[in-house]
Formats: sequence, structure tokens, C-alpha cells
Amino acid sequence: MFELLAFFAVLAVVGVVFVALFALLKLAFTVVMVPFKLLLLPIVAILVLVKLAFIAAIGIAVVSVVFAILVPLLVVGAVLAVPVAVIAAIA
Repeated sequence: MFELLAFFAVLAVVGVVFVALFALLKLAFTVVMVPFKLLLLPIVAILVLVKLAFIAAIGIAVVSVVFAILVPLLVVGAVLAVPVAVIAAIA
């Protein structure tokens, strides 16, 4: 029974060492990667700005196409509706 308890104690110590080693490696990796993140930050900012400009340009193009289609249709509708409205008002 004592051997089983000792085995679990050793496993607990090995687990704590393993978790501490993993945390230390993670911290070291994070410290090493910070300069690379700082170097890539302007490039990412430029890419985000270009993406937003592209999305805005596509949106403006879609809105202008919709207006280019709707405005003539509204003018034709008004030209056709005014005589009908005048005749309806007279009658």
C-alpha cells in the first residue's frame, strides 16, 4: 500500500515539474515571438487598411449601380404617372 502511495507522490511531483516546464517553455516562446509580432504589426495594419478601402469601394460601387438603375425607373414612372394623376383629378 505504501508503494502505491509513493508511486502517486512521484507521479504528482513529475506532473508538477512537467507543468512548470511547459509554462516556462510557453513563456520563453512568447518572449521570443514578441519582436516578430512588433515587426509584423505595420504590415498587418496596412493590410487591414487596404481591406477596408476595398470593401468601401465595392460598397460604393454597388450603391451607385443601384442608384443608376433606380433613378431612371423613377423618372419614367413619374412621367407616366403625372398624366394619369391629372386625368384622375379632372374626372
